[in-house]
Amino acid sequence: METRYRGDATRLAAAAAAAETGLVITLGGDGTVNEAVNGLRAAADAADIGAASLPALAALPGGNANVFIRSLGLPPDPVDAAARLIEDLARGREHVVGLGTANGRYFSFNAGLGLDAEVVRAAEGRRAHGRALTPARYARTALRQFFGVTDRRHPPITIAAPEGLCADPVFVCIVSNSAPWTYLGDRPVNTNPDASFDTGLDVFALRSLTTAGTLLTLRQMLSDRAEPPRGRAVVAGHDLDKITLQAHRPVAFQLDGEYIGEAEAVEFRSVPHALRVIGLPDWHGAIGS
Repeated sequence: METRYRGDATRLAAAAAAAETGLVITLGGDGTVNEAVNGLRAAADAADIGAASLPALAALPGGNANVFIRSLGLPPDPVDAAARLIEDLARGREHVVGLGTANGRYFSFNAGLGLDAEVVRAAEGRRAHGRALTPARYARTALRQFFGVTDRRHPPITIAAPEGLCADPVFVCIVSNSAPWTYLGDRPVNTNPDASFDTGLDVFALRSLTTAGTLLTLRQMLSDRAEPPRGRAVVAGHDLDKITLQAHRPVAFQLDGEYIGEAEAVEFRSVPHALRVIGLPDWHGAIGS
């Protein structure tokens, strides 16, 4: 089935779950995966059933970043990924992953409020005008947004929960369900390298957006080190069940790399053991189907 409009993959995945299909395969980017995940989970929530009663998800890369697929250790090339998924299916290799929700909508790898969502919005606008979204163009869009558009003087976001994590307002807040946060070409970009499908949610935020401080943080995010970024402006939390963000004005909001709109309050929750996926991260042992 070829998706024809936004939300179509959600409808198709929900129908597959209702028909007790054993496997749903997607070929597309992270937005397609997100829609399919929401369709499967909508069926589960409506019937009050667990992941074991849902179709498994096998995702083939067909977008730009393919963060979710690569986080599962699958190759970024669709032909190589298909060969790997065929092998995993034949051997019964699957993994039950946790997901996150943001105001009730599921996400697989991350969500963001503030600057990162502003960049996603600007990049989608350029793509809508027929410009291919290459890593270089995405980086230029991010720099243009940072230096020329975003308000770097008045932080709008407050981390209301968990209590005590950060008393100061922040400019950007990223909630991760896995690592890395994203990819710049072939290079992983990590805000919370300890984030995992097997734990709760991680949070990363910045109290300030000074040029020197932000570039230092970005350099740490692009490094090969296993530690999270550090600095006076950095706020981080690991393995959290619930995160609540509030803003004193509407702020750009993205989910799994897709611009959702503007929000003034978002409640994130961790949902463990939410989805069966074909393929295993390299660090996880095999599970029989």
